[in-house]
Amino acid sequence: MKPMLKPLTSPIRVLLIGAHSMLRSGLHMLIENQPGLAVIGEAGFDSGALIAADQCPDIILIDLDEESEDGLALLSELKLVAKGARPLVLTSQRNPKTYLYALHLGAMGLVLKEKSAEVLIEAIRNVHAGEIWLDSSITTILFSGILRAEELKDADPESDKIATLTGRESEVVALICEGLKNKQIGERLFISEITVRHHLTSIFDKLGVADRVGLVIYSYRRGLAKPPR
Repeated sequence: MKPMLKPLTSPIRVLLIGAHSMLRSGLHMLIENQPGLAVIGEAGFDSGALIAADQCPDIILIDLDEESEDGLALLSELKLVAKGARPLVLTSQRNPKTYLYALHLGAMGLVLKEKSAEVLIEAIRNVHAGEIWLDSSITTILFSGILRAEELKDADPESDKIATLTGRESEVVALICEGLKNKQIGERLFISEITVRHHLTSIFDKLGVADRVGLVIYSYRRGLAKPPR
């Protein structure tokens, strides 16, 4: 009788997305050296990320830093291309608004860069297994931010709404008030029209306005933009 062979297990396919090629290379080496993990591609925050996402990754690891806020805006587009992929965000930011935005867009986990390499590898494996990965420090920051937001809500609800806008969303609001269309905004900010639409959807939801006209009126009333003379 021939001995039974153990079935081959496919490695966890990881796609690396980040603004800095040097950091991506470091992550590439780290992940490739782990059993059962394989890096299938890497890209920056541009159209190359969407092309790479077409390779059916299991995990999309997004390296997000203070200068790469657009990485999260790209997340929704990546999920449309790589259906079934589980996004995991690696970040140095300690902003609860960033964490909530990432989770809202579909991130399945958040890992702080100050953590060890072992924590990142464990997060990749756990997210691939279907779990949500939030370590205790991120959970603490999230709850602190939520509690603080609740405390401020009664004082000035509108100011609280405005405070939830990201820096990029504030830029989009300003350009909308200048009369620019989505394509023009995308060209000005070097982002796609789809990303502009995602920003607008988020802005409308956060500020409680229904459309662009309502946003312009709201912005003039709340001092987000100056009315034309």
